[in-house]
Amino acid sequence: MRRGAGRRPLRPRHASPERSLAADLRLWARRWRWYERNSLPWNRARIHWEMMRRGAFARWPLHGNVLEMLREGRLEIGEHTLLEPGVWLTSPAPGRIEIGAGTFLNLGVMVAALELVAIGDHCMLANGCLVTDADHRFDDLGRPVTWQGFRSRGPTRLADNVWCGANVVVTSGVTVGERCVIGANSVVTRDLPPRSIAAGAPARVIGEVGAVSCSG
Repeated sequence: MRRGAGRRPLRPRHASPERSLAADLRLWARRWRWYERNSLPWNRARIHWEMMRRGAFARWPLHGNVLEMLREGRLEIGEHTLLEPGVWLTSPAPGRIEIGAGTFLNLGVMVAALELVAIGDHCMLANGCLVTDADHRFDDLGRPVTWQGFRSRGPTRLADNVWCGANVVVTSGVTVGERCVIGANSVVTRDLPPRSIAAGAPARVIGEVGAVSCSG
């Protein structure tokens, strides 16, 4: 006889002994339907329809409460904008996300708005960027960090023609001026004037677009 054969499977360490398998399955199903709702065929078709009506396109998977925001007018996406796989757009009501025309969000970009995140026309956000107007709270020592919610220092705005390298983070309340270029892995914590070249954590201005030759 194989060792362990016939034994009852162990319940997870944190599972309540009073909870039945049926209750576990119902809870799991509700969670799956919520967290994976964009994968449901009818919701996926509705999102593609909404994108088509705006002249934009999203490659799958697309994460976040995208359909709800589109239908409530809280997500604006301009013509010819492209969302690559793994993009995550999230904003609880009444928060808003605005993305201009001809903008490109590459693999794994996340845009999270508590109040407002606005991204202009013809912007490029490389793989893994995060643009948000809020931070997780952590100051209440009597509550788990995951229960403390968010706080915002105001809207976060990227003007037209901004280029963010891979894994750039733009934090709450920041305005990035027109035609700024931000180096990979930078963390932007304060406003950047138009045409700035910035890099670092925190990001600082190291040059000006137009003052540097791009010909090599």
